[in-house]
Amino acid sequence: MFVGSYPLRLDEKGRLALPVRYRELVAGGMVIKKGQERCIYGLTMARVAEQSAALKAMAPSDTNGARMHARMSFGSMVEVEADKTGRITIPASLREYAGLDRDVVVVGVDTRFEIWDSGTWDAYVAEQEAAFAAMESEGMPTLS
Repeated sequence: MFVGSYPLRLDEKGRLALPVRYRELVAGGMVIKKGQERCIYGLTMARVAEQSAALKAMAPSDTNGARMHARMSFGSMVEVEADKTGRITIPASLREYAGLDRDVVVVGVDTRFEIWDSGTWDAYVAEQEAAFAAMESEGMPTLS
């Protein structure tokens, strides 16, 4: 499970040192891809296989929406491997998509992690704080 938020920096070659806690989770292989809200998703290969199986199980699978989802999701995937220091290289196309320059935040979201531009993440959190607080008061399950 991916949890926590980690402020990090990309180097001049677009490399990012993954949080130490994530490195063993992705040791069996991983991909990065376009995510919603202009961030990058990081997924284990096992999770990609689960998503593929779930998409195949959905009916009907040959709709405009299903084709678009598969193309945007699987078509933007890049298989990456961490080097011996735990760094991955984020391709320029994905850095451009997510607006990543130097300061980023890596956020654990259960079965994936997300890579956000630091300023974009801060704005997103500020915008969502009130909605998050309201959800908890409306009977949403909490971990507390």
